[in-house]
Amino acid sequence: MTASDLQQHIRYSAWASRRLMDAVRALPPAELARPTGISHQSILGTMAHLHFADWIWYTRVAEAIDKPVSTMEALERDWPELQERWERFVDGLTGADLGRVIAFRSIRGYDAAATVEQIVLHLVNHGTMHRGQVMGMIRQLGIEPPGTDLLLYYMNAAGYGLKAQG
Repeated sequence: MTASDLQQHIRYSAWASRRLMDAVRALPPAELARPTGISHQSILGTMAHLHFADWIWYTRVAEAIDKPVSTMEALERDWPELQERWERFVDGLTGADLGRVIAFRSIRGYDAAATVEQIVLHLVNHGTMHRGQVMGMIRQLGIEPPGTDLLLYYMNAAGYGLKAQG
C-alpha cells in the first residue's frame, strides 16, 4: 500500500458518500427517520453514523475539530468540509507516514492502537459497509439507489462517463 493508494481510497469513499447523500437528500423527510431495524435504525441514523466515523477517525489521526451533530442539515453542511479535510490530510502523507502508530481510546472504552494505513483502510471499508446498508434501506422504499462501487468510481475518474448503476 502506498500513500497514493490511500489518497485514492479516501477520494473514493468521499465520492461514494456524496452520491449516496444526493439520493438521501431526495427522499421524503418522513422516510429519513423511519425505523428499519437495520444498522443504526434509520437512513438518517446510519448516515449520521458514517459522518461520526469520518469525524472520530480524523480527530485521532489529524486534529481535533467540533463533534458532528446528527441532523440532515448538519450532514449537508459539515460532512463535505470533513471530507475535504480528509483529502488534505492524505494528500500530505508520505510512505513513511503510513506506518505511524496512532494510540486511541475506542468508543467502547478500551485502549488501542493502529497505523495510519490501517485506520484509513478501516475507515473506507466501514463506510462501504454502511453505505450498502443505506442503499438496502432505500431499496426497501422502492427506489433505486445510486451506484457507489469502487470500479464505477475508477471508470468515472478515468472519464468513461458510464451511467452510474450499481
